[in-house]
Amino acid sequence: MGFGRKKVRIVTERMTLRPPVHADFRAWSSLRRDSRDFLEKWEPLWSADHLSRKAFTNRVLWAQRSISAGTALPLFLIRRADDALLGAITLDNIRRGPAQSGTFGYWVGAPFARNGYMREAIAALSHHAFSVLDLSRIEAACLPENAASRGCLEKSGFKYEGVAQSYLQIHGRWRNHVLYANLRADRRGRTGIG
Repeated sequence: MGFGRKKVRIVTERMTLRPPVHADFRAWSSLRRDSRDFLEKWEPLWSADHLSRKAFTNRVLWAQRSISAGTALPLFLIRRADDALLGAITLDNIRRGPAQSGTFGYWVGAPFARNGYMREAIAALSHHAFSVLDLSRIEAACLPENAASRGCLEKSGFKYEGVAQSYLQIHGRWRNHVLYANLRADRRGRTGIG
């Protein structure tokens, strides 16, 4: 079940979240290249052609197919004041049926870090996932030492759930990750009925 023909656009206070398009290549490759030292320690190893037009074209095609199939919602963060690309957030691994869940992955360019953009994007996409897509649970994981990402998730209503051993290969090594989740009807920590 895909997201239909309607273009997915989520508007926040300062940004428009929308799928990547081929015309984003220059902005994307420049931001990723200029932010490489900032991003590499938190991400899987970049392939030799990571910043190539062909690799970006494949990302755009994957985004289109995933949106059509309803399996992922990859979005770029575009600042409305100047149309600058700030980063990206993806709701991936969308599972229907009894699970009704998905997983967030995200990155922000070095010049835009620590300005609240990702927190704003996480809040907007969480709302969309719960109210429009009817998901019940959103998961996210990050490296234990990534204090900025952990803080962003916690301030966005995600709660710590534990540690996943050897969860992902990051910068060429299998790394443990801390797991977080946000629930549509979160009763964790609450007592009483109703």
